[in-house]
Amino acid sequence: MNARLWVPEYDTPELWYKEISRRCFVKSGISSFLGLVAMQHFSSKSLAQFEDVVHHAKHCIVLFMSGGASQLDTFDPKPGTKNGGPFAAIRTSVNDIEVSEHLPYVAEQMHHLSIIRSMVSREGNHERARYLLHTGYAPGGAVRHPTLGSLTSYYLEDSHSDLPSCVNINSPTYAGGFLGATHDPFVVKDPMNPVDDLSYPSQMDTHRFRERLKMLKEIEADFIAERTGRSTEAHEAIYKKADQLINSPKVDAFQLNEEPMAIREAYGMNKFGQGCLMARRLVEAGVKFVEVSLDGWDTHENNFERTKELLAMVDPAFAMLVKDLVERDLLEKTIVLWLGEFGRTPKINNNDGRDHHTTGWSAVVAGGGTRGGQVVGSTNEGGTEVVSGAVRVPDLFASLCFALGIDADEENDSRSGRPIRVVNDGTVIEELFRAL
Repeated sequence: MNARLWVPEYDTPELWYKEISRRCFVKSGISSFLGLVAMQHFSSKSLAQFEDVVHHAKHCIVLFMSGGASQLDTFDPKPGTKNGGPFAAIRTSVNDIEVSEHLPYVAEQMHHLSIIRSMVSREGNHERARYLLHTGYAPGGAVRHPTLGSLTSYYLEDSHSDLPSCVNINSPTYAGGFLGATHDPFVVKDPMNPVDDLSYPSQMDTHRFRERLKMLKEIEADFIAERTGRSTEAHEAIYKKADQLINSPKVDAFQLNEEPMAIREAYGMNKFGQGCLMARRLVEAGVKFVEVSLDGWDTHENNFERTKELLAMVDPAFAMLVKDLVERDLLEKTIVLWLGEFGRTPKINNNDGRDHHTTGWSAVVAGGGTRGGQVVGSTNEGGTEVVSGAVRVPDLFASLCFALGIDADEENDSRSGRPIRVVNDGTVIEELFRAL
């Protein structure tokens, strides 16, 4: 069987992957990250008072805009101002909340959404920011932190499920770090095409494959005993999980051709739209964490035309995902988060583009027991800085962990034995969880 596994190069901070000949499976551990936020914070040690209000989420879907989307051209419009750009703002299903004119379908779902307009961070470099937004930690030193998807897999994994706990769609990402290869993500490179190797080749059956696994284990025993480490763990995890997945009755969750064509078209017949549809199917089948990425947001040039093109994919897919989850009674059990590694500068440069911006950008959250129909935090008239409710990345992570029932203060040991907290100095955001 020809299968290919994307494995990260851990000796570099960049998002590099090498392709090795192996069964296509690295289970769980997504890239991802996500969370929630608000204008008022409270310590994670005082959450007991909200236990009767918040319904712990069981799943999480991250829509990651790789490159960093412009907040002014999406969810924090400033029409008519110097930095506003050419896009108009439109009303939503919630009075007094407006979004970009190129998000009409999302606007109809505003009553399910919370827009966070006050995200701040210190990382303006793509790779460093992407690492931060996936792990909650800035890169540095030898420690490779687990992504939030890996943490979700580690704490919420269903040991009886044959499906991966964490799936990345359209792009590989960071992995399970010191939590181990078992919590790496399963990568679907293109949801528009059938996922590779989800069935045995014609000359193979379950018994024959497992007999070969036994033989392989015997042959490799001495080699593995002398070479413990992450690569060995990944090697063993791949074969074990691949065998489970191939024989799972739930493997059809990856088969989009089982959906009515009208539904597929409503999401959008492109990799992002079909990725969002696959995310819904996977969550419905029990997968805990799914990230769907959309590249192309690094708009230093021609920002407005490129953003318009990208929003034409985001708008129907994001809106349909929320609508679909509501209709299937899954939204209260599923947090959906839209964001990138940072925002874009309010000032429009000489190339009709926007550059990197870390002090006042936007994220959007829905479901998982959070409130909808609100805006958290705000920026000034020019969009250059946050004027209320600043939200740091650790706050985002702490809030998500709270929703998922994960103790953000718990410590796990790195490979060198150093205790690392799930979230480093984050505070849960009260506004997202306060009852209406």
